[in-house]
Amino acid sequence: MYVPTIYRPPEPGWVLDAMRANPLATLVSEAGVAGEVPFATHLLAIPAWEDDPADGSPVGLTVLCHLNRDNPHWSALSDGGRVLLVFTGPSSYVSPTVYDVTPAAPTWDFVSVHVRGEVRLIQDRDATMDVVRRGVDFCERHFGNGWQDAGSVEYFAKILPGVGAFELVVEAVDGMFKLSQEQSPALRERVLDAFEQGPTTQRRELARLMRGLPESGEGVR
Repeated sequence: MYVPTIYRPPEPGWVLDAMRANPLATLVSEAGVAGEVPFATHLLAIPAWEDDPADGSPVGLTVLCHLNRDNPHWSALSDGGRVLLVFTGPSSYVSPTVYDVTPAAPTWDFVSVHVRGEVRLIQDRDATMDVVRRGVDFCERHFGNGWQDAGSVEYFAKILPGVGAFELVVEAVDGMFKLSQEQSPALRERVLDAFEQGPTTQRRELARLMRGLPESGEGVR
């Protein structure tokens, strides 16, 4: 992913936060047949670690994923193969009416993280169950109401043969946080105010991220 310098994350931890907050990622990999378009599958992708790495970067760490074994994408995956995971964060249109200046051009502010890494297929039944249950635990802790899966383990066991689980060992990461950094401080503040007053959680989340930018509004160089 091409990331202009100004849109790079101010700190590596921003990438981890975006991955955790948006775990429904898009898995992209080669179809394995010449001339065919790549496979793309939406799936849950969660960190296999509990604590943040010392340097704030997920490179070298593992992400847990699973998909339906009936999906042709599963058959196209192989141990040692390289794939891409795309995590899509909040986004919103920015109308020139917000700037209240002329000339002006519309744009779209957004967050996106691209993770590239090596696939390690999981064939063991217990290990596959562990991926499923850890996914449930992660989602309940961050997005649910604390539901416990103890009463559903037998049900999980019945559907387990249809689950294809794998690990992704992170080799490289690109994070793009386009938050109107290209605008003057005065215009950025107008965009931020519009987002904070917006009717959607996505706009308010963009505003929260904008508040966290360095005073210059620019990413690291």
